[in-house]
Amino acid sequence: MLRATADYQFRYDVGRQLIPDNALLKISRKTGRIREVLTVNNERIASIRASTFTFNLSLYGGSLLHKLVSGLRVKVVNDVIEYVISGGSVFSRHVLHVDDELRAGDEVLVVDEDDNLLCVGKLALSPYEVMFFTRGVAVKLRECVEAVK
Repeated sequence: MLRATADYQFRYDVGRQLIPDNALLKISRKTGRIREVLTVNNERIASIRASTFTFNLSLYGGSLLHKLVSGLRVKVVNDVIEYVISGGSVFSRHVLHVDDELRAGDEVLVVDEDDNLLCVGKLALSPYEVMFFTRGVAVKLRECVEAVK
């Protein structure tokens, strides 16, 4: 069921690679529903959104997805990398490219100009709106890589 949800949500056949056979599941005590998907090393792959039963990717899950698919990306200019990984949002003016198949509300991988994964987050606007507007938040970030010191 989780693999089918991943295939549907990410629009690629990634469920089998994203969720391994030996994945651990964290179950809610109150509702008995799945809340998190973990590796055997307790590395969180994703959380499950209770209202829609879709995935909120962790940075680890995003890195797995980054290796598996060529889409689901929002490419930002290299000048704003430090601001982005410090936990700020991605604004429309800093976006170079957005994959056209994305929709507002989709989980996305934020990458730099060289396709290095920076963050995972949720797309706030449609791809057309992100490229059209010069103001406003394009991606609400959830987790980012550590800044290199």
